[in-house]
Amino acid sequence: MSKPIGQEFMLKTRYAFLEGSGQSLGHAQPELELPYDTTAPVIKLPEPELLPDQTINFLELIEMRTSSRKYSDQPLTLGELSYLLWCTQGVKLVMPGSATFRTVPSAGARHAFETYLLINHVEGLQPGLYRFLAIDHRLVAVTLDEGIAAEIAAACLNQQFIRTSAVTFIWTAVAARMTWRYGERGYRYLHLDAGHVCQNLYLAAQTLWCGACAIAAFDDEKLNEVLGIDGQEQFAIYVATTGK
Repeated sequence: MSKPIGQEFMLKTRYAFLEGSGQSLGHAQPELELPYDTTAPVIKLPEPELLPDQTINFLELIEMRTSSRKYSDQPLTLGELSYLLWCTQGVKLVMPGSATFRTVPSAGARHAFETYLLINHVEGLQPGLYRFLAIDHRLVAVTLDEGIAAEIAAACLNQQFIRTSAVTFIWTAVAARMTWRYGERGYRYLHLDAGHVCQNLYLAAQTLWCGACAIAAFDDEKLNEVLGIDGQEQFAIYVATTGK
């Protein structure tokens, strides 16, 4: 009798079943960041070192952490968005062709995520779907179609607070970045890494007196399609809203 899928996944990703990884077989390392359409609008974000310090008692911060699904129409500033991006995927050091070191932990410093942003209410930004270029700390527009917020909310099982958030973060995994080193076990690490990133968003948002809410309930196929990704080599792994 076959095991349930979850049990089968945990079994087959044990070290005992691992075969040679791409790295051990001498395969080329995947890119540290996906390329982007250079003809699309690129927005420079405030530099991380210029962002204001947020003073708050750490224990109080931990105690206040909660999931918030109701947001005002008060926009985030571009500086606040830059701060949240720096806290969740900020690149502290680049080793060209080898690794990036970021503000969150990642297995083997593989950092397999790309960050997409549904912008609803951010000062100076036209609403639409953007991607964070973490290495350069910039944004690039993916689509400014007026219906994109409704499409993403529908793909997330019609959770309408996505449309009222200031920003919805959508993290996608580029699987090869992780499996190149860890083989099939790397899929476990992708999900662990997603948790690290989203917890940083919760805590960073709280220092700005914003709320946040993690979302794992989404139609994978629909969300991948809306993002324009293939769902296999790159796929949506986690979503989170934030706003005042």
